[in-house]
Amino acid sequence: MLVTMVELLRRRRLAEKYAALWLGLSLLTLVIAAVPGLLSNAADLVGIKIPSNLLFALASGALVAVCVHLACETSRLEDETRRMSEEVAILRLQVDTLLRSERPPKTLQ
Repeated sequence: MLVTMVELLRRRRLAEKYAALWLGLSLLTLVIAAVPGLLSNAADLVGIKIPSNLLFALASGALVAVCVHLACETSRLEDETRRMSEEVAILRLQVDTLLRSERPPKTLQ
């Protein structure tokens, strides 16, 4: 997972603002895999009997956080797209108005 994230970042397929989150999750996964007793100790600390349930809860929480973040980002981008579309429409109207006012009137011959 860590190698994949670094490769996506290197190829500019993943934005830097998202890379930090995914690199952090990748490193956390790597630490949990490297130190097997860590998950058991953390599960005991919070009162969860089965360590895999703690892992499932943490993963579910991370996915919900990512979904909320992406929903906020999508909303912001929709607002920005609407604003830019309105600006383009206004600019087109201004250009059309200027072009019409600069054309010489047609004369009857």
